[in-house]
Amino acid sequence: MATRFDPFQELDRLFGQVLAADRASATMPMDLYRSGDHYVLHVDLPGADPGTIDVAVEDRTLTIRAQRSPRTDQDVQWLAKERPSGTYARQLAVGSGLALDRIEATYTDGVLTLTIPVAEEAKPRKISVQHGAPTAIEASTSA
Repeated sequence: MATRFDPFQELDRLFGQVLAADRASATMPMDLYRSGDHYVLHVDLPGADPGTIDVAVEDRTLTIRAQRSPRTDQDVQWLAKERPSGTYARQLAVGSGLALDRIEATYTDGVLTLTIPVAEEAKPRKISVQHGAPTAIEASTSA
C-alpha cells in the first residue's frame, strides 16, 4: 500500500505564535479534504466584510485575511458582546505538489471555499513498459 502524499504538512502556523494560532482557529475554523485531483478548503468567515477578504500565496505560505467591522450603533447598552471584530489572518504552510497559481476562491453564505489543484507533476501516472525481442549475446574467443 502506497503512502498518500500530503502537501499540507504544517497546517496551522499563524505568525509562529501559539496564542495567535488559537485565536485564528477559533475565529476562522476550517475543513480541509482531498477530492480527486484537488484539495478543498472551507473557512468559516461569518459576518466578514466581503471586500476585505484577501487570499495570497507567497513562497509556500497561503495566507487568508478578513475583517469584521464592529457595530457602532449609538445609544446602545451592550448586554453581551461575544462576536469578535477586527482583522483576522490565518496562514497555512503548504508543501510542494500543488498548483498554487491556479487556486480558485468563492465566498458564499459566510464560507470561503478555496479549490487548490494538485500540480500535474505530482499526479500519479502510469509508465508504459516497452517489450522488445531478446537480443542474442555472442561469445567470442580470442587467442
